[in-house]
Amino acid sequence: MYKPYKMPVCKASPDVKISEPRISKPVLFLIKILSRPYLIFLFGFAKVILRKDKILFDAFKRSLSGESRLLIAYRHPDGREPQLLAWFFIFRLKALAAKCGIKFARKPHAIFIYGYEVARWGGPFARFFMPNIGAIPIHHTKMDSKGMGRIYNAITDGPYPVTLAPEGQVSYTTDSVPRLENGVVRIGFQAAGLLNEEKQDCPVEILPLSIHFRYDSFGEKAMKKLLEKTEKICSFKHEKNVFQERLKRCRDHILEKNENRYNIKPDESLLFEQRLAHVVDAALETAEKMLGIKGEGDFFMRLYKVRQDCWDRIFLPDIEKLDCMTDVERGIADIKAGEAWHIARHQELADFAWYFRCPVPAEDSELHVKVEYVQNLWDFANRTMGGAITNRVNINPGKVFIQAAPPINLSCRLSNYKEDKKGAVNALVSELEKAYIDCITDVNRNVPG
Repeated sequence: MYKPYKMPVCKASPDVKISEPRISKPVLFLIKILSRPYLIFLFGFAKVILRKDKILFDAFKRSLSGESRLLIAYRHPDGREPQLLAWFFIFRLKALAAKCGIKFARKPHAIFIYGYEVARWGGPFARFFMPNIGAIPIHHTKMDSKGMGRIYNAITDGPYPVTLAPEGQVSYTTDSVPRLENGVVRIGFQAAGLLNEEKQDCPVEILPLSIHFRYDSFGEKAMKKLLEKTEKICSFKHEKNVFQERLKRCRDHILEKNENRYNIKPDESLLFEQRLAHVVDAALETAEKMLGIKGEGDFFMRLYKVRQDCWDRIFLPDIEKLDCMTDVERGIADIKAGEAWHIARHQELADFAWYFRCPVPAEDSELHVKVEYVQNLWDFANRTMGGAITNRVNINPGKVFIQAAPPINLSCRLSNYKEDKKGAVNALVSELEKAYIDCITDVNRNVPG
């Protein structure tokens, strides 16, 4: 039987301290030794294949030689992309380029941008390795001039590409682009403006990068086991029903339990996506009410605000030592930390379920589509039972494809940005989305499965 996710002994702690970002050669050497077993742990023995390789090689060559400043904007549908790309850029790119007769001015590297919360839930491993490979932390919802200053310096001064996800977080779907935030484009335009003011003839480019998983017979077997596991926790007996019907039965059962949880009257005249949207709204509103905050702004700003407030109750940002608190203050802080953990369960459900409003695959759908849906169906149950992304089950792919689209030059559009910032940003976000969709279409056409 499924063992429910147990609440950890959650007590308030001083906020984690992250050292200043730098590139440590000893740490890179250590990562090189550990990266292969770590990637096997994350991906199994998947083969990583670079498609349209010349686009990526040329973009890196210009960046590493100082001819351009590069922002690598990668899709983030699975959650494991940053680890894969960091390994690929640092340890594989140079050798692959050399086979094509391309030499770089310096050894390839990339500076990754990540949220401060990653260092909080990622533990000592993340807190040690990420700053030592030059990764830069940033707050999603707080004013962070120091973090933004680091990012702009990394772009304008180089010498390495800066890498970040325009989706803002994991999007749980490979074959569509549910949403893009405009932060990457705004940062790129601002950096282009700074270089222009300094009269540096060095264009800022955004390179769209898409990652796609494909599965083999082992992945298919793992998918079937995961579906059976999902049926088991829903108390459904395994029957020889049509694949799609099995998915719908579990999906609808989990939806109904969430409607009951939030006192939503089921309306079977509505589509699943519409009913789930009501659950999403109720989950986020519940979290906001429990925190005592107003639901202001769009959905994701509200979601990020709840997430930030919960983390700030668990990791106290303004307290360096707990022994400066009285026993009464410490007891109250611990209670608030425990409450924040429970409140975050509603936020986690709202976060994931917003993306889960997608069609159920049929029996003849491509294997990667079916695998992705079964993973997400399990995660729907996982979030309903109090889990988070750390409890997500990811099936190992047989192959991972990395594909870049032609880079977008922001510097040549700087005049448009100065005249109409909002219009220029929106236009470029749309162009970035189209580049991703073109990559998706090309991969699905040429790499079926």
